[in-house]
Amino acid sequence: MRHRIVVLGAGYAGATAAGRLAKRLHRDDAEIIIVNADADFVERVRMHQLATGQDLRRRPLAEIYAGTGVEVRLARVTAVDADRRTVALADDHGTDEIAYDTLVYALGSATADHGVPGVAEHAYDIAGRPSALRLRDRLAQLAPGATVLVVGGGLTGLEAVTEIAETRPDLDVTLAARDGLGDWLNDKAQQHLRGVCDRLGVTVHEHTDIARVAPTGAVTRDGREIPAQVVVWTTGFAVHPIAAATTLAVADTGQIIVDATMRSVSHPEVYAVGDAAIAEGPGGKPLRMSCASGVPMAWQAADAIAARLTGREKFPKAPLRYFNQCISLGRRDGIIQYVTADDRAKPSLLTGKLAARYKEFVCAGAAWGISHPILYPVRRHRITATRTETLAAAS
Repeated sequence: MRHRIVVLGAGYAGATAAGRLAKRLHRDDAEIIIVNADADFVERVRMHQLATGQDLRRRPLAEIYAGTGVEVRLARVTAVDADRRTVALADDHGTDEIAYDTLVYALGSATADHGVPGVAEHAYDIAGRPSALRLRDRLAQLAPGATVLVVGGGLTGLEAVTEIAETRPDLDVTLAARDGLGDWLNDKAQQHLRGVCDRLGVTVHEHTDIARVAPTGAVTRDGREIPAQVVVWTTGFAVHPIAAATTLAVADTGQIIVDATMRSVSHPEVYAVGDAAIAEGPGGKPLRMSCASGVPMAWQAADAIAARLTGREKFPKAPLRYFNQCISLGRRDGIIQYVTADDRAKPSLLTGKLAARYKEFVCAGAAWGISHPILYPVRRHRITATRTETLAAAS
């Protein structure tokens, strides 16, 4: 019997892991199934573009994995039984359950409301394609002079507010940031960011904490009202709740706790990658939720799984570190902030059109890598242990 590897989620991390496993393992020995609710790979880093009316290229998973030996299963994951090694699924035809020998958990995250009243009822987000399309429809309905408030001064908020302001210069666009505007960037990058906001006409409220979202805007912690016909919520992400409902060891955030190979510390047959996992990066700091973290985590997990199944003692170590932060500020401007391994700003950076091109190259390259999982042939190793022996060793 072939060793069954089930990958949950086809975002950047899950899709990368499935493709890399198909490179590493002989298909006569390993059955690789990737489970995803959407038929397409979704470029999450481009959701601000989708929300402002830009059309993105479709990337069907069936085409991506054609000829690789990876089976695509379109379904929602409703539960994981880590002790029985089964996954419960639901699709248009009903419910089902599949068993696994090795599980790669990559269900990712969604927008976090942080318990702020009114967010679920009145705010929009760009955490995924359905919500980005919902915002797209709403923005298209706005007449000139309408007000839009983006809440959150992180990377997602900065990209969203500048994209909206550039695409719809007829709107009154505002940003509310809990801290200073881009205050994690170096001084030159912060100055450039302020200049872009000024050029695009974005009103910035710094050191502003939103306490409530209403149909007519938002109310700050100190009682001020910021009027808006549309509120876009970009204050961070929360992981899918399924892992926390299992017997897997999870952190307070609900993320699965993993070792340096992305293997669960409580269930050795389970690996977790991307936003779903909490892994240690340089300096002992947890890797942040991002594509920049998820892809190398997937490389590490896939290589570790393949090495262990094929009886190899050593395997490559993925670069679990940071090199830069890429921020698009509309289609024609941006910031590339070079950072230390543990994600602290360095003095060097790129700005303007060159930075915009760099960011586009990075986004396109990430999607290209997903779409070409078996482009470069490599030697696939045979699984040396029998299925029973492998499971016993994992236990």
